[in-house]
Amino acid sequence: MMKKYGVCLRGERENIDLNYIGKKIKEMRLRKKRTQQQVADECGISKSLLSKIENGQTASAIATLSKISDALEVPLSWVLEEKPEQDLVLLPKSKRPSKIGDENMGYSYELLANRSQYTGIEPTIVHVTPKDLNVREELYTHSQDEFIFILEGSIYLNYDGEKHYMEKGDSAYFQGSKPHLFIPVNNDGAQVLTFFITNPMET
Repeated sequence: MMKKYGVCLRGERENIDLNYIGKKIKEMRLRKKRTQQQVADECGISKSLLSKIENGQTASAIATLSKISDALEVPLSWVLEEKPEQDLVLLPKSKRPSKIGDENMGYSYELLANRSQYTGIEPTIVHVTPKDLNVREELYTHSQDEFIFILEGSIYLNYDGEKHYMEKGDSAYFQGSKPHLFIPVNNDGAQVLTFFITNPMET
């Protein structure tokens, strides 16, 4: 049975095919001749969780999927995107669905492009969950550098043990390998334009 994960956006319900995402991860893992245990160990997750992700049995936080994509040496957007790659992608706002990895991650996110798996920039819009709904406390890490620009609202950027207040128009560039988290300031939430950037010196 095909499993879907549904989220609501602008009054419409968007379904994400977890089986499709899991199948892509499994196929790439097998292509790379990696075992589930090897990939799970590299990502710092359990083999059981990776198996559930590959079988479409669970949604996962974007940070976890980012670690899996790193281990498999493919961009995060390639893992998440459900459509075939194209040379030119025109994506109207009305047709761009919001996607969420799990209810406790503190974010939902929109992919802004479906590029080749060999490019090194991941453009997304991150929607920070309003303060009273956000239960996320664990910080994220990933191998890519990250550039952020606050589109709407305000956040505290918790980065490497320090809190930095950021509001609309502010930007930051930082190493994703250091612990970080977007913390909502109030119940208005926030929108953050984010670029995950693979450092060519590390590939």
